[in-house]
Amino acid sequence: MDSTISNRPASPAAENTGDGRNHPEEQTNLNLFLGYRVVVATAMVILFFAVQRGPLGTHSPTMFSLVSVGYSALALAALMWNLARPHHIGRQAVLAIVIDIAAFTLLMHANGGVASGLGILTGISLTLGATLIEARLALGLAALASLAVLGEELWSEFHHPFPKTSYVEAGFLGIGYFALALLSITLTARARRSEELVEQRETELVNLAQLSDFVIQQMQSGILVVDREGQVQLLNEAAWSLLGMPTQMRHHPLRAVSRRVAEAYAAWQREPERSVMALRATPEGRDLRVQFNRLGKGGSAGSLIILEDTSRLTQQAQQMKLASLGRLTAGIAHEVRNPLGAISHAAQLLAESPDLPDADRRLTDIIQQNSERVNEVIESILKLSRQDLPHPKPLVLGPWLDQVTGELRQACGLAPEQLKHQVEPYNTTVYADPGQLQQVLEILCDNAVRHFPDDPTKLEILILAGANQLSAGPYIELQDNGPGIPSETAEKLFEPFFTTRNEGTGLGLYIARQLCEANRARIEYRPLPRGTAFRLSFPNPRRRELT
Repeated sequence: MDSTISNRPASPAAENTGDGRNHPEEQTNLNLFLGYRVVVATAMVILFFAVQRGPLGTHSPTMFSLVSVGYSALALAALMWNLARPHHIGRQAVLAIVIDIAAFTLLMHANGGVASGLGILTGISLTLGATLIEARLALGLAALASLAVLGEELWSEFHHPFPKTSYVEAGFLGIGYFALALLSITLTARARRSEELVEQRETELVNLAQLSDFVIQQMQSGILVVDREGQVQLLNEAAWSLLGMPTQMRHHPLRAVSRRVAEAYAAWQREPERSVMALRATPEGRDLRVQFNRLGKGGSAGSLIILEDTSRLTQQAQQMKLASLGRLTAGIAHEVRNPLGAISHAAQLLAESPDLPDADRRLTDIIQQNSERVNEVIESILKLSRQDLPHPKPLVLGPWLDQVTGELRQACGLAPEQLKHQVEPYNTTVYADPGQLQQVLEILCDNAVRHFPDDPTKLEILILAGANQLSAGPYIELQDNGPGIPSETAEKLFEPFFTTRNEGTGLGLYIARQLCEANRARIEYRPLPRGTAFRLSFPNPRRRELT
């Protein structure tokens, strides 16, 4: 990722040669510099007029009073003008330094020359002003100040206003001006480089933060970050969906976002070794695997909560399982199916013999029936191993069930009044593979027909579909008026090869569950007062972005 470096120029002067706009920090520094000049000028005026025969204006009081008052007026005017109409930092700084050089040189002369010590005020102005202008201008102004001091000494030499002149002191003062200007230039350059580096680092941090937020939002795992007070500071879209799309999100207590996750979080706080738990955020929600992790030393930065949809984890495991099963069934098809076909064919030929006794003919029928049953098991295993990967797409349940219900009636031999469907709302949409979803409904309808103990014409099947009121997740539920399923049997319904019928394979519901998990749906058995229900629950639709 490229870093965005500040476009701020290397010096204010370079910035001020364009459209006249100023950097806020440089403008503040200029205001401070101009304010310092007003304070110095005001202090000299007050000290000169308030103290009779004071240390100021000892050589020429008249000159000192005129120059100090004029300098005060110019300094105040410069400050007021800059506050009213800030513009051209570099130009104002240069003009202010030039005025200071002239004013302080005259005040130094009026106060007895270099020996008065007022020349140091020029050095201070150079030091402060050099932070606002280019290096070459700062050195040029230092040279100008040195020439002004030497010029004042030459004037004193020719007109003899003082007992003696001080060229040595003037020379050292000029050297001091250059030293202060160079020091100010060096420190300013370092400060600007440091500032640019800080701005670059800030930009990089902002970019990294944006990248991290983007990555977190795109993750399929739900991510929550909770501070030490239990306030949710980060909640990505996957977590929002897995938690049932709560209305309370960031900067709300965890309990307001999800009561069950908050209870698990409190249990983890009491027992830190229980860092992984299984739960449902809502009664009709997804089965979640919740993992808790501390952030910072001793959890000082809060906690990270990771939510995993167990159906997605199961789907990954299923893909590996199907790959192994495919290799196994290839051997089954060759080693079992071929001999089974020979046995079945031999039994069929034997049954066609006219001299075969009725008892033996009954034995051939048993051989045929069990051969067909074993072949059905092999076909189911092959069908399971050859399942294609799902090709999910948006599926509007209303129109789709209008079509599929008719096909289910024909496949199961049911009359229109025996198999009905209701969809509310009609445009409820799921994201699934239509072919695999229809296969699941066929398995459920076939089970209802096979296990109905009474007159088959009395069987009634109702397919309900819509959006769950608690989690807003779509669902499909198939209900029948059969005898129901005992509780001890219901726990084993989805296990492979479990069946309550001697002629069954025990793979129907297992295949249905595998197909549901491949489409990130959950299938559950739901007992009814009279009958049986199987519900397919789908993930919540991601209808909006987190803010």
